[in-house]
Amino acid sequence: MSVSTTRAASEVTAEGTPLTAHTERAANKIFFGLSAASASLILVVLAAVATFLLLEAWPALTDSSGDYLDKVAWISPEKGQSLIEIAGYLIFGTVLISTVALLIATPLSIGIALFISHYAPRRLATGLAYMVDLLAAIPSVVYGLWGGMVLVPFLQPFYQWLADWFGWFPLFAPAEDGTVSATGRVALSASIVLAIMVIPIITAVTREVFLQTPKLHEEAALAMGATRWEMVRMAVFPFGRSGIVGATMLGLGRALGETMAVYMILSVGLSYSWSLLNASSHNTIASYIAAQFPEANTQGVSALIALGLALFVITLLVNMLARWIVSRRSEFSGAN
Repeated sequence: MSVSTTRAASEVTAEGTPLTAHTERAANKIFFGLSAASASLILVVLAAVATFLLLEAWPALTDSSGDYLDKVAWISPEKGQSLIEIAGYLIFGTVLISTVALLIATPLSIGIALFISHYAPRRLATGLAYMVDLLAAIPSVVYGLWGGMVLVPFLQPFYQWLADWFGWFPLFAPAEDGTVSATGRVALSASIVLAIMVIPIITAVTREVFLQTPKLHEEAALAMGATRWEMVRMAVFPFGRSGIVGATMLGLGRALGETMAVYMILSVGLSYSWSLLNASSHNTIASYIAAQFPEANTQGVSALIALGLALFVITLLVNMLARWIVSRRSEFSGAN
């Protein structure tokens, strides 16, 4: 009886093994197919967006009559300016405002990430990380309302102080009469609000990079008598350098495409002015499209989509550069 039972169990096992292996192989194939389809879908969507922008912008890009903008029904078309000239002003304003926002946000984000990962007690670090992540959930229109109604009036006296003491520096140069905008709706205000908006992105990525620092490196530095700051400078920063750069570039990609916050804060204009304290001197591509689109006719929509294509290319290049920088250390480990 015992021999028969053992033989039956062996037969069930022997018969069940091929069925289990076949099921696993089928499940693997299904999972691989779904994953590949999902990855392909991203490429299809990206190609579809690029194709749409190119096709819709083609009439504006290929027009050689020289008077294309005369056919455009915008709010305040600039006479005698070509689409390339307007695009140049907007690209300059977009890059300037976003870069200043990045210069403000990056050191703050690195400090916050470093405090959360290496200085704060675990309970405080968890709560603080959660609060920083919540900043990313706030809609941009709320940032715009808060910035325009609370932050801008508060900062206007500070702008005048900057102009009085640092007006010799091009970024803080006042108007010809030595004053700055009385409303405070200048490029620096837009940059500060954008900096607040990109801090959660840069902080989250940088924090995770700092937490991935090999413990052996940190303990070795401390064992050699280094202080905590020296340990951070010798072990954490070198390990996370590429991650910091990648996080910063991702934040730049977010700042380049921001629309409503800039639209609600900035007193817009078209020029190549370096001063961040003069009103009606700058604008961004996204803000310009949002302002002009409701009044645009067919030719106007094509011209605005051409500007959107330029923003798409700039943002895509920034994010591709960020991914390349981050991937440079993807294979790094504490054993290397």
